[in-house]
Amino acid sequence: MTKPQKLIIWRMGGAVLLTAGCCLLKTTGWVRLVSFIIPYLLVGYDVLWDAVTSIVRLQPFDEKFLMSIATIGAFVTGDYTEAVAVMIFYQVGELFSDLAVGKSRRSIAKLMDIRPDCAVVLRDGQQLTVSPDEVRVGETIVVRPGERVPLDGRIISGETTLNTSALTGESLPVEAREGDAAISGSINLSGTITLVTTSSFAESTVSKILELVENASDKKARAESFITRFARIYTPCVVAAAVLLALIPPLAFGQDYSVWLSRALIFLVVSCPCALVVSVPLSFFGGIGGASRSGILIKGANYLEALSKVRTVVFDKTGTLTKGNFVVDAIHPHLVTEAQLLDIAAAAESYSVHPVAESIITAHGGHIDRARIGATTERAGMGVEAVIDGERYFVGNGKLMDLAGADWHECHLSGTTVHISRDDNYLGHIVINDQIKPNAARAVSELHELGIRHTVMLTGDNERSARAVGEAVGVDEIRSGLYPADKVAAVEELLPTANGLAFVGDGINDAPVLARADVGVAMGALGSDAAIEAADIVLMDDKPEKLPLAISISRKTMRIVKQNIVFTLAVKGVILVLSAMGLTNMWIAVFGDVGVMVIAILNSMRAMRKAE
Repeated sequence: MTKPQKLIIWRMGGAVLLTAGCCLLKTTGWVRLVSFIIPYLLVGYDVLWDAVTSIVRLQPFDEKFLMSIATIGAFVTGDYTEAVAVMIFYQVGELFSDLAVGKSRRSIAKLMDIRPDCAVVLRDGQQLTVSPDEVRVGETIVVRPGERVPLDGRIISGETTLNTSALTGESLPVEAREGDAAISGSINLSGTITLVTTSSFAESTVSKILELVENASDKKARAESFITRFARIYTPCVVAAAVLLALIPPLAFGQDYSVWLSRALIFLVVSCPCALVVSVPLSFFGGIGGASRSGILIKGANYLEALSKVRTVVFDKTGTLTKGNFVVDAIHPHLVTEAQLLDIAAAAESYSVHPVAESIITAHGGHIDRARIGATTERAGMGVEAVIDGERYFVGNGKLMDLAGADWHECHLSGTTVHISRDDNYLGHIVINDQIKPNAARAVSELHELGIRHTVMLTGDNERSARAVGEAVGVDEIRSGLYPADKVAAVEELLPTANGLAFVGDGINDAPVLARADVGVAMGALGSDAAIEAADIVLMDDKPEKLPLAISISRKTMRIVKQNIVFTLAVKGVILVLSAMGLTNMWIAVFGDVGVMVIAILNSMRAMRKAE
């Protein structure tokens, strides 16, 4: 609990004791008035001051203005005890609000602990402790056991286990050794490791995540924006209605002025919109905080709301439903040997960072003399064209073979087939397979259980390989042989009937599709700047089962928001009507304001927990 929160508790306690003393003394006249003004000012001076400053800024119509007018009016009508009680209970509601917001902020603040304080860099044979933003790309840093990895890098010596729970929500540590990537923000648990940095601090994973979290509250959901606009219109209308309620019956019908003024003041207390203004944003903030603890980063309340409405989910295949760790399964040469075919493919792919290319280079295993390689041309969605030893080779899919004019044929094995030709002379093909992620089928099944009525898989692979994966994981529709532009076209085709479409990709080459979907979700985003930039929601590990969890969290949050809106408006509506009819008193008005706000806040705090 913070010092300001402790102070308000002391102020409320003092006001309660002083008010009780005033009631017991049974004073009269101006002595009684002054004796009640003291606890009133003790507990409410800040509310009165904020109301005055709002009037000076010509923005008077907020809940503090309503509370000030209502309680001052209560003093005018002689209801001293009620005036102090209203201010005390209003502060109780504000305290609950502060405590709830603080708890939600702490759930997100845990993520802010990933910010590294310093980095140990090797320069001129010496270890220097510097700020992480002083380390350049390509420098060598040392991370000892218990320290946080300050920048993204690749391990060049040592082995250890890394705790990535702050990034992924997973408690199990990850084994890391020479050649593996180490992501900034993770904690080194065991051995000392040496890294070569692969990004500056400003471009590191930890900086991207912190920027994302810090900006999340700026993007409001439609419901949240509506409540803000509603309060701006609602509050002055309520003040006008209270003024009319106080004046019209006495002036037009000769009714008792003090009776109708009292009813108008009760009307003002009940009508205060703070229950909605506080609880709705708090619900979204709590949902975002609860998701972050599970390794799900949501860039704003608007994306949380959009995710709750999704009814169609479109998956990329490689790196999303499959591991993206390709291995060469078979080599089928024609006119050349297996070694020659693999050598040609490895040389052609030696400049590529595509997973398929890396699998071929790994299978080759030998030295690739790049002096042999001339001009290389990437053919988007098809493969690569390269000049090797003065001759032109085509390495890619069947579409590239058609472009080359080669007489090629499909392989009887399932998997990704890489065909090779020398000009139009077909030399054979290499079969590469990717493993399906262990929980991919369960994730698709859980999506169907959540009411996702249509799941689609998009891939550039051939139909047979795509169908093998799609049927294994249980998607409803499979579209294969797609260029990157075809994936965007496929999403645009699905959007009109999708009733909310989420595209899930690995974030490396799916930026156009992620941006086009109603909600873009990046998976396996550790170390992927493209994913964090392009996606609306980032799943900080490569586990597809986090997607159903994210949807469950979003729907639970929206249920809580709707519950608060309906409950608040219903209770206030009933009490407003009764107060206008003279069937309520100030204590019921306090419940209609503070009581409803506390109940709504407690309900909002449920959004901080994981989906039930």
